[in-house]
Amino acid sequence: MAELPVLYSFRRCPYAMRARLALLASGTPVELREIVLRDKAPEFLSVSPSATVPCLVTTSGVVIDESSDIMRWALSRNDPESWLEPEDGDLDDALALIEDIDGPFKKHLDRYKYDTRYADVSKKTERSAAAVYIKALDERLAVRNWLLGKRPSLADYAILPFVRQFANTDRDWFEAENWPYLKGWLKAFESSQRFTDIMAKYDKWHAGDAPIAFEPSVQAGSI
Repeated sequence: MAELPVLYSFRRCPYAMRARLALLASGTPVELREIVLRDKAPEFLSVSPSATVPCLVTTSGVVIDESSDIMRWALSRNDPESWLEPEDGDLDDALALIEDIDGPFKKHLDRYKYDTRYADVSKKTERSAAAVYIKALDERLAVRNWLLGKRPSLADYAILPFVRQFANTDRDWFEAENWPYLKGWLKAFESSQRFTDIMAKYDKWHAGDAPIAFEPSVQAGSI
């Protein structure tokens, strides 16, 4: 295998999912190294400043340790679907939506999903607080196919993995809520070939393993 950028990843992590989505959409092949979070490989810990996935090491040795930075790095190289150029608004508008999800929404989501890790946290209160952001996304999707227009942008694929995580925390409750447009948007993502491609299972990586190329296939497609 020719030398490729190395992506340290974890299949179910929404941050790693968004990085893999951008790498596929940009047509950027990488060597994928699956990390087990409870038993992190020392080689990964030696390069990742935050010790969190995803972490990308370019062929020149540059370390990119934030998922949103990995997305923009990949798409700045090649952006065939114009994720960085939303139909409505601009990249700053996309980044503002993502910031809301990465900041206050994610804070409430963590306390909802992992309530036993936090003292004096009410699971229902945190769910209700997170749901405010879900409702706002549903209202946005009621008047457009995607968050910023009739086609997807960086905002959609950066946010979808976190909406999926919220939904899967209590899927029965989620499905009973009145968010028809957001549910359709999420369902289309979860049933897409692109989602299938990023959710392929890999064994835990060990130093010396044969490299695994994570790259677009002829079947890969968007939603």
